[in-house]
Amino acid sequence: MQDRQLDTTVKDLLQRCTFPEPGTTLNCAVSGGADSLALMVLAISSGCEVTAFHVDHGLRDASAEEAGIVEAAARRFGASFVAKRVELSDGPNLEARARDARFSVLPADVATGHTMDDQAETVLCNLLRGSGLDGLSAMRAGRRHPILGVRRFETVALCEAFEITWVTDPSNADPRHMRNRIRHELLPLCSEIARRDVVPILARESYLLRDDSDLLDELCVRSIPDPTDVNAVRAAPLSLARRAIRSWLTDDVSDIIDRHPPSLAEVTRVLEVVSGKFVGTEIAGGHRVYRKDGRLGVRRELSGKVG
Repeated sequence: MQDRQLDTTVKDLLQRCTFPEPGTTLNCAVSGGADSLALMVLAISSGCEVTAFHVDHGLRDASAEEAGIVEAAARRFGASFVAKRVELSDGPNLEARARDARFSVLPADVATGHTMDDQAETVLCNLLRGSGLDGLSAMRAGRRHPILGVRRFETVALCEAFEITWVTDPSNADPRHMRNRIRHELLPLCSEIARRDVVPILARESYLLRDDSDLLDELCVRSIPDPTDVNAVRAAPLSLARRAIRSWLTDDVSDIIDRHPPSLAEVTRVLEVVSGKFVGTEIAGGHRVYRKDGRLGVRRELSGKVG
């Protein structure tokens, strides 16, 4: 590809990205795949001061070589490079365990190379898991996910144009992982049935639902500024009451509860405590939500710590 054509391609892609202002320091997670390498190149092209973080999970014999590929690309384009290593073994929930281990050693504000295709896959993953509005909103475009407007085939084309060597992770074809079956089986079937590429459609739906989710968050804060106030929760519309309880258990008591967002069944049980049907209820992790003097609290049953 000629330099002028390549510059035009990069400019077109950047118009669909959400990188911060030029000169901003940006940490990027770079696995060595085409998506993350394209993230790094586009971030540098946008004017950011980039540090590429590579995490070796130690699951493949060639994983150590992949760090060298990322380091060479980082040096070529003028990014700093940091290598991390975590220890994992194959087994159940490998995808989730690898993700948790990876993010445990990456900076909290790290940008990832998730594309529009990843967004569509996330929508379907969360739909099949029974997620509500927040889950179907999928990832939020911005500093953490700056290339959600770019397609996966475009990241490959960009790497080819720059003659960048990238790594193909064989685990991305492993049918044990639901996301892989969605990627290789469900999405193509949906596109065949719809007689059109459904990836942009699903991504667009996620953005529309994100707007709705943000509005509900704003209404929730206005209606229920204190989710532990039983009377305020009881007086609110059910959808806002659910949202307030979910947010409270997820965020406000995170120092007590180290867990994923609560299930609908747990939120429903807490609302039954709010209504006075029960004085308390158990939630995952050995914790108990209770009502006392018109307020909600959480305690860890084993330690007796009260929230």
